[in-house]
Amino acid sequence: MESGVVENQSLWPLIFYGLAVLFAVGFMIGGSYLLGHRARETGEQFESGIVPVGSSQIHYSVPYYLIAIFFVIFDLEAVFLFAWAIAFRESGWPGYIEILIFIGVLVAALFYL
Repeated sequence: MESGVVENQSLWPLIFYGLAVLFAVGFMIGGSYLLGHRARETGEQFESGIVPVGSSQIHYSVPYYLIAIFFVIFDLEAVFLFAWAIAFRESGWPGYIEILIFIGVLVAALFYL
């Protein structure tokens, strides 16, 4: 076999898989079209057949969002700290200094919040 020449392989499994995927997608889209609910009131919300009452707008205070950001920040911190703990011996002193800087930035964010 020369370099750059691909062996002649059968493409039938790939063709069959592609056709099976197209059939499955067409079946799902067609089924949802045939069985789906057709609401005449296009401007209204449909939620399990219950007529909506009141406004769908809920106003949260700013501290709610600060707590949500706080959760996301410290949840991701745990992921990075676990990864660092696994590679603790390989990272050595430079890795230790970097994680101290990382924790320092997060502590500053905690005090800011």
